[in-house]
Amino acid sequence: MKPAEAARPTKATRTTRAAKKAAGTTPTTAAPRRQARGERRIAQLLEAAAGVFCKSGYAAASTNSIAREAGVSPGTLYQFFPNKEAIAVELGGRLLQRAHEMHGQAFLPENLDRPLPELLDAVLDPLVEFQCENPAFWALMHGSGVPGVALEQEHEELHTGMLARVEGVLARFRPGATPAELDLVANMVLGIFKSSMDLILASEGDQRAAYKAELKAVLLRYLEPMVTTTPPTR
Repeated sequence: MKPAEAARPTKATRTTRAAKKAAGTTPTTAAPRRQARGERRIAQLLEAAAGVFCKSGYAAASTNSIAREAGVSPGTLYQFFPNKEAIAVELGGRLLQRAHEMHGQAFLPENLDRPLPELLDAVLDPLVEFQCENPAFWALMHGSGVPGVALEQEHEELHTGMLARVEGVLARFRPGATPAELDLVANMVLGIFKSSMDLILASEGDQRAAYKAELKAVLLRYLEPMVTTTPPTR
C-alpha cells in the first residue's frame, strides 16, 4: 500500500464523520456538549442529595435513595460519584463556598457602624436566609458527622472565621473588653444562633418569622447591657 493511500480515511471513518456533522456533533463540539451534560447531571444529583440529607440525615442516606430522588439508576450515579461521601463532600464544598461569600456580605463594613438593633438586622437577616435556602448545609455541618476530613477542616475554618468576625463587632461596642471576654460572649452569641436555627428550620411561614424575631430579641437583650459605646463613625 502506498503512503498516500495509508493516510486516506476509510469509508467507515468518512461515514462516521458525516453522521456527526449532520447531527451537529463534530469532534470540536462534542466534548463541550458532553461536559455540559455531565455538569447538569452532577447538579441534578447534588440537588437530589441535598433533599435526601435534609429528610433522612447524612448517616441514614444511601446512594440508592439519592439515585431514586434524582430519577436515575444507581449505575448513572456511580459514573459521577463513587460513594455517598464523595457526593456529600462535593455538595458541602459548594455550600461552604457560598457560606463564605454570604458571611462577607453580612459583615460589610457599613453594617458594623449601625446601632445595635440595626446591626442585628443587617447581619442576621442574610445569615438566616442562607440557612433557610440551603437546609442541606445545616444537615451536613450540624448533623451526626461532617463527611470527609477536608470538609470538616473547611467547616472549622468557617466557624473560626465567624467567631473572629463576631469578636471584631463586639470589640467596636466594648473597646475595653479583654480577648477572653470577647471570646466568651462571641461563643455565646453563636450558641444562641445555632440553637435558634434548629427551631427556625423546623418551622415555616409565620412561625418561622416569629422564631427569627425572637432570635433578634434574645440577642438584643443579651448584648445591649454590655454596650458601653456606639461604634465610631467612619
